[in-house]
Amino acid sequence: MAAHRFSFGCSIAAACLCWGMAAPVSAEAYARGPIAQYQLARADEVALARSAAPPAISGDATVLALGEKGYEVAAQGKNGFTCIVERSWASGFDDPEFWNPKIRAPICFNAAATHSVLPEYLGRTKWVLAGATEAQILEHAKAAVASGAVGAPAVGAMCYMMSKQQYLSDKAGGHWHPHLMYFLPKTDDAAWGANLPGSPMIAAQGDPEPVTVFFAPVPRWSDRTMGSMEM
Repeated sequence: MAAHRFSFGCSIAAACLCWGMAAPVSAEAYARGPIAQYQLARADEVALARSAAPPAISGDATVLALGEKGYEVAAQGKNGFTCIVERSWASGFDDPEFWNPKIRAPICFNAAATHSVLPEYLGRTKWVLAGATEAQILEHAKAAVASGAVGAPAVGAMCYMMSKQQYLSDKAGGHWHPHLMYFLPKTDDAAWGANLPGSPMIAAQGDPEPVTVFFAPVPRWSDRTMGSMEM
């Protein structure tokens, strides 16, 4: 299987571009819309962010919400996890849904990912809110990697994406599967048995960031209802 590439913000397009999509549809190319289209009421955003992981994890997590100039602390946690709702600009730079205002991707990072994965997306968001174009954001990402400001993920970096309310892309028909993600420095897919026939493990390579993300579908959503394991 050919390597799939995505951006370090990571969580949206890589999972649903190529695998296991129910009733896939052609991707519409979206133009950038007013920031208001991407915003949520603060209480709704906090609840959606917490839905990324089981309550035993997300209930004690720090929650960030999208503000006027970037993400802001909406609830202070105590377990090292950080839950947010990623928007469409976490997608790969060649994704036609890069500006899709419908995308809402609840994700809950553990402490290692909070410190080594999340900052790239938060920085990208500040550029978005400052009015940067997709091409300018890509150049900023390349420069951050070249300068060492963005590097490989920390050991043990992972996250939960188990929200039944996720909307990851039009191509996926909204939500994908409940899943966990593991962030590693650039690694051969086959080292984890990923992307092989019959394997439940999926891998995608970061671009331009030096990361491989492994996706592991799990059977239940965070509310304990069953999710589809059909790939």
